[in-house]
Amino acid sequence: MPDGSSPDTLPLHGTPMPPVRTDWTRDEVAALMALPFPDLIYRAQTVHRARFDPTEMQISTLLSIKTGGCPEDCAYCPQSAMHEDGGVKASRLMAVEEVLKEARAAKAAGAARFCMGAAWRSPKEHDLETVCAMVEGVKALGLESCVTLGMLDNSQAHRLRDAGLDYYNHNIDTSPEYYGDIISTRTFQDRLDTLENVRDAGINVCCGGIVGMGEDSTDRAGMIATLASLPRHPESVPINMLVRVEGTPLADRAEVVDPIEFVRTIAAARITMPASRVRLAAGREDMTDEAQTLCFLAGANSIFYGERLLTTPNPAALRDRQLLDRLGMHTSHKQG
Repeated sequence: MPDGSSPDTLPLHGTPMPPVRTDWTRDEVAALMALPFPDLIYRAQTVHRARFDPTEMQISTLLSIKTGGCPEDCAYCPQSAMHEDGGVKASRLMAVEEVLKEARAAKAAGAARFCMGAAWRSPKEHDLETVCAMVEGVKALGLESCVTLGMLDNSQAHRLRDAGLDYYNHNIDTSPEYYGDIISTRTFQDRLDTLENVRDAGINVCCGGIVGMGEDSTDRAGMIATLASLPRHPESVPINMLVRVEGTPLADRAEVVDPIEFVRTIAAARITMPASRVRLAAGREDMTDEAQTLCFLAGANSIFYGERLLTTPNPAALRDRQLLDRLGMHTSHKQG
């Protein structure tokens, strides 16, 4: 480490934390994740409180603007055209006004960011024009905008920037070493190339991964190390728990990850990417309130809010509000 410290010598008693690093290794992250749980949570809380209000939760809403029919073969995703038993029928891209109606409802429910997802390998020209109109409309409502459209080239990224896009979501999903076990239709480098194009256009990056796809703890450490060693950390880091969808290859193949191990991944993301929003994303429907609370203690400070994510259930808004109220936490209406 540049400052001479190491994961097991990070301060434990409120002394200043080391500066933001972009050179984390898999072994360093694995060492963090293997710490005794109280020490790990303490360190994550120390980092979290240095930059965020620990009682504040950022709220995002996610809408699938074009569902199903994707040519990729991601083993977890029911939107893949290769997983015909996944139960998701292909749909056309939604009309702009339909999307803005949903955005108005999201804002009224307390969302600060409106995220739009389309099941594409990459957007076509005429579809990108429509998405740009959606972005402009969402921005006009006073919401932050985020889209996930698959791979982008440099020109496409700049067009979205010119439309006012705030965030682009493009997850790396897992470690570079395990990636080929999950996806064969695009490479890990393809994902990194899209992230580079997004950064080059000046758009904020939303990038995380999925836990519970059959990977081991070293792969989870590798995923976090990859994110934390990007030239600039993602501003938003969604950590998903696999949602097993019937008809997808992972429906029966992957074992359920122990909730404590999931919390360890959240904590590692918080410690290694101290200035990023760490989002508790897919899989919350199957988490107890206690498990979610541990994730918040580990540094998660963003959630998706609403009945559904792209194609999977999400805890009802009432349950979210009740949990945050019980914890004495409040939602953030600030952007960022």
